[in-house]
Amino acid sequence: MIGRRKKQADVIVPAAEAPVGAPALVEAQRTVTRFGHGSRVPGWDEAADLTKDPAEIPDPATTPVPEALRAEIEAHMAKYPNFRSAAIPALAAAQRVHGWCSPEAVEQVACVMRLTPGYLIAVASFYDMLETRPVGRNAVYVCTNISCSLCGADELLTKLLEETDGDPDFNVRHFECLGACDIAPMASVNGVYVGPIALDDVPTLVEQIRAGTPPLPGKQLHLRKSTDPNASSGGPSS
Repeated sequence: MIGRRKKQADVIVPAAEAPVGAPALVEAQRTVTRFGHGSRVPGWDEAADLTKDPAEIPDPATTPVPEALRAEIEAHMAKYPNFRSAAIPALAAAQRVHGWCSPEAVEQVACVMRLTPGYLIAVASFYDMLETRPVGRNAVYVCTNISCSLCGADELLTKLLEETDGDPDFNVRHFECLGACDIAPMASVNGVYVGPIALDDVPTLVEQIRAGTPPLPGKQLHLRKSTDPNASSGGPSS
């Protein structure tokens, strides 16, 4: 979700303070994209409902949990000395099952982890790859940080939003640095890093996503050749 944009005003610098040979009018700050409420996470400032009873740990007898999801959550819990550290991967697992961190999904994770739903909601609402509202099943995150932005990420995001407008299967939004500056402008398409993406690539990319086929195979980061034999094989460096 993209928030409001605020434009910084031009600052007039007195001629006496301006560098020699420079015009008196300088643009001290360029227009920058900002969120009107100061955060990139929607709903962070929604007040808690203090009229509700305190949440309790869900009762396993009345909270059905899919066996595959239960097994995955328990496997994550076994990896950490403190089982609470598994909250993020557990919520991500539930999101894959339900499409988002719905009340039912959170309840199921809370039941398995023996935590209150409130504890998990606090985690889910902080990390913006955990969706706390219904979204399209195809997640397309366009990196708009400095390297990608300088290479046309804003135009890429606009083009993707236009091509997918009205399609409920798509969750297209901007994202902070995805750590793949060498393939800017790039996007994460259902977890697959793709780039550099030209504006002409967008119609093809969208059709491939709709068809469930690999997105722009020739531009997938994990398929690039590397001197590290483990880089694309699921080894320690991948």
